[in-house]
Amino acid sequence: MKKVSIIYWSCGGNIELLANVMGDGAREKGADVTIKHVGDATIEDVLEADSVAFGSPAVDSTKIEQQEMKPFLEQLKDLNQENESKNCILFGTYGWIEDTFMKVWKDEMISYGFNVIGDLAVKDSPTKTQTNLIRKLGGELVK
Repeated sequence: MKKVSIIYWSCGGNIELLANVMGDGAREKGADVTIKHVGDATIEDVLEADSVAFGSPAVDSTKIEQQEMKPFLEQLKDLNQENESKNCILFGTYGWIEDTFMKVWKDEMISYGFNVIGDLAVKDSPTKTQTNLIRKLGGELVK
């Protein structure tokens, strides 16, 4: 059974909703899924998983949440070899800004050794189509 970790930071609840729907999609494909707010997550949650997903809102056009999510992810850059080829999906929300943050974030995670197999940037709140897509992406984590 594949182990999937979904680690997120949420303030308004949209990222948490997406994390839970993604987890449902992975469970439907037979995965053992762990979903944690980044404040409760450990590096072992990433290292022990076969695939991972990270969710964060953008704080400006190029940055994800900076107080908890960014420092957590920066710990992974020194573990490049352990991350090598680990499938990863990124998801986030943004409001009045552009979704440039997702490209910056993807490039960063690739530089940390992750194989970014998908991403979703949601403007404001997720639509039904985006919710269905995040469920499908959860299933992709199990492949």
